Amino acid sequence: MAADSELRPARAAARRAQRRTAYERAEAEVPRAEVRAALAGARRRPFWLDDPRRPDAAPALAGDVATDLAVVGGGFAGLWTALRAKERDPARRVVLLEARRVGWAASGRNGGFCEASLTHGDANGARHLPGEVDRLRELGRENLAELVATIERHGIDCDLERTGTLNVATEPHQVAWLAEEAAETGAATVYFDAAAVRAEVASPLYHAGLWDTAGTVLLNPAKLAWGLARVCRELGVEIYEHTPVRALTATPVAVTLDTDGGTVTARRVALATNAFPSLLRRTRLHTVPVYDYALMTEPLSAEQLEAIGWRRRQGLADLSNRFHYYRLTADNRILFGGYDAVYHYGRRVRPEHETSEATFERLAAHLLATFPQLRGIRFTHAWGGAIDTCSRFFAFFTTAHGGRVAYAAGFTGLGVAATRFAGDVMLDLLDGVRTERTALAMVRRRPRPFPPEPLAWLGITLTVAALARADRRQGRRGPWLRLLDALKLGFDS
Repeated sequence: MAADSELRPARAAARRAQRRTAYERAEAEVPRAEVRAALAGARRRPFWLDDPRRPDAAPALAGDVATDLAVVGGGFAGLWTALRAKERDPARRVVLLEARRVGWAASGRNGGFCEASLTHGDANGARHLPGEVDRLRELGRENLAELVATIERHGIDCDLERTGTLNVATEPHQVAWLAEEAAETGAATVYFDAAAVRAEVASPLYHAGLWDTAGTVLLNPAKLAWGLARVCRELGVEIYEHTPVRALTATPVAVTLDTDGGTVTARRVALATNAFPSLLRRTRLHTVPVYDYALMTEPLSAEQLEAIGWRRRQGLADLSNRFHYYRLTADNRILFGGYDAVYHYGRRVRPEHETSEATFERLAAHLLATFPQLRGIRFTHAWGGAIDTCSRFFAFFTTAHGGRVAYAAGFTGLGVAATRFAGDVMLDLLDGVRTERTALAMVRRRPRPFPPEPLAWLGITLTVAALARADRRQGRRGPWLRLLDALKLGFDS
């Protein structure tokens, strides 16, 4: 009995080790000193924005302006809205107001995955909008094709690559998920078994892969934002940077935006403020800012590239709830991000949240476990940014002040392409025209709001822990996640 009691702690530890995911084991196995050496000297700023070719800032607003359309926010949603407004009606006066710099927030901090999906994947779309998911898939593909056409038509240099996305199984139970999806998608995807996927991209963690060849393009997101701003100006859009909007008020004939440098009076206003507090108070509970983090390596040598394969340069993502996304850049660096999603009490969006040393070390260990042949590589950049998360994980829309103000938010990390579609929706709503877009349930229905604090923090904390447990239990969702699923609040990536 004594011997048995002495063995119990060891057996319990062995069972816990068996339940750990591949990446949790990696954290324990990659030496901390090696991780810290890899991160030594990495700049705590977004790689994409740390570019000497970044355009000079536009002037701040100085004086009062009257305009047909005012767009608040200089990220992708605001830029696409302004650009599409001028393409639809070149005579319309359009003013864009950005609190800091064009593309400085989520639009300049993401991984550069430009995906066709408008609903954060077909499974999530079917859960929330089963009657529309097929048409939304088509609209998403059309939107991506039009986005690429705009880039090409205007000569926007954003390192565009049509490589698609390779989803990889890093746990044995995920192989069946990919096989099932491959059977459903047919010729639209390419399935790789363990040997084939490792021949495609040489990682010992991969058990299978599914390549969606056409649903994603990769690009440099900051260069896309700067290119869109350049095209907007060429079309006549007036852009003011360092011009935060402090208040929005409406009269029967116009909407007024108060800034530090003057007042903008507009017939119509489009709000594209992403994770930041909405100027429409009634929408503030519909999003929470969740912080995502990424690393960038130094450029790989020819020998390092040969060691990992990856000749077709697909974007990569694994299938866990706490998933990673990674890709090669134009100069053959590896961007590696995801896994941790951090919510700070009180819906706070603050500069100090843009770094998390624990997450940076975790991501570094995970990359070294994914590609052990790259041991010794160094990271040049480490950064984070806020994602505007809503409870259905894809964009929602609303209007206010008699239809003279439109608002879009909730892209949940999948807005590089979906923001273009959202810009068209907001313009349809502001123009008061009924289109196929405005008739969609996606546009007419809003997600459930998050509760106020402290319930929001408690619910998000419970959900993150439950998702981690599901990853350790072969994807089986526990009682909390099943409850969220029943309420249409759950998400299965």
